[in-house]
Amino acid sequence: MTYDQLFGAIETVLRDKLGHPHMDGFAPQARLNEDLYLDSVLILEIMLALELDHGIALSEEVISRQDLDTVDDLVRLFIQEIETDPEEVEPAKELVLIRAEREAAERIGVHGEDYVDIKVHCFVSSVCHAVKQKLLDHRLFFFGVWDAGFAIDESWRLAYHAPEINHDFFRDWFERLYGPEIRQWYRVDDTKLGNLATMLELLERKKPSEYLMVMLDLFHLPERENKFNQNPFPHYLMLEKTDDLEVWMVLDPDFRWEGRIDRQKVIDAIMQPTVAGGFIFDAADIRKPSAVDVRDYFLACFHEDDNLLTRATRDIVRAHVEGRDGVNLTDLSTALRELPVISIRKYALEHGFAFFWRSLQLSNAGFETICDDIESLIQGFKALHYAIMKLSRTGDEALAAGIFEKLDELDAMERSLKGRLAQTYRVWCDTRGLLHAPRHDVEEAVA
Repeated sequence: MTYDQLFGAIETVLRDKLGHPHMDGFAPQARLNEDLYLDSVLILEIMLALELDHGIALSEEVISRQDLDTVDDLVRLFIQEIETDPEEVEPAKELVLIRAEREAAERIGVHGEDYVDIKVHCFVSSVCHAVKQKLLDHRLFFFGVWDAGFAIDESWRLAYHAPEINHDFFRDWFERLYGPEIRQWYRVDDTKLGNLATMLELLERKKPSEYLMVMLDLFHLPERENKFNQNPFPHYLMLEKTDDLEVWMVLDPDFRWEGRIDRQKVIDAIMQPTVAGGFIFDAADIRKPSAVDVRDYFLACFHEDDNLLTRATRDIVRAHVEGRDGVNLTDLSTALRELPVISIRKYALEHGFAFFWRSLQLSNAGFETICDDIESLIQGFKALHYAIMKLSRTGDEALAAGIFEKLDELDAMERSLKGRLAQTYRVWCDTRGLLHAPRHDVEEAVA
């Protein structure tokens, strides 16, 4: 197919097959996310439609590692001739810990503050913003993110947000590690208007050192980034007053953004029936965590031999293949639509390694190798998601075997990473005279 034919095919898929409502600006230079409101799932839908309807199939490597900004990028992804098959990147099997005091002293790579933060959990990112303002290491708090909770409902659908999911685990550990109590001001037994009144009162009288967090539906705040175009998109951010009564300062650490937004627009997003939540805490009380508390938090979070997301995905796929509880393969794509939102939490493994790497002053090159393996894991989830969508669309049960093989591969990759993280953790404990696991009869607090 020519460039124009592919361009027209993509337009037809979006307009006629997917019924996409944001087609007015469709053009080669239109941005996929910002102009056309296409998230990663819809881009995979386009790829799948072109494969099934036009026989144009991309390799798994291209699907998983595609980095696209515009419609033109997407078209050229299909017409690009690939001369050689890409080599598969294998995770490192052994961990080599090399001391690098000079790199640490010169703040190179992972040892510097230019190290890019990840945005994978809005609650954790919000409270960690206050920790960073105190010039303390926030990375350790991400120990709880790579396997953070999600839900599977009675129809075998995966969800990152559900009424039964709360943040009590993070609240309790934040207080133990850093000191401040994260107090919940939002009352589930109150009305939306009652909770709004509570929030407005807190915003009016809160101290400068206090942070006011509120959950809103980001889909109804178009001024803000919605990379996944989730609808609804429950999201925590923080609010401050400005000198203009009709404008609030919005601080969104998870998406690394702050700016002024009309007060009423923010309130409209807060008042959506899809969201409910709010907290307040005082950063004045933040302290450096003890090594013992860091160790205990790591152990409370770490599941070395159990990869929760791959296990849940395997169960969901199997339930749809077997037709349990009235579900069938045509429901599978919808059931796992939020897999990308949850799988990117694996980037939190970078913060886990980074915390120990900085503390032990290890080689930045070794850290970059691990980051490559984490990236391969996350891109593997993207390829898995495409295969799941293909199974759901075609109804071809023979494709299920390949999906279970991919899940086994992802399991092995994550176990390798967790094994290396456990090894690094044990070295960290040894350098601090800590037992790898607590003995409750004998325990000395090590600062």
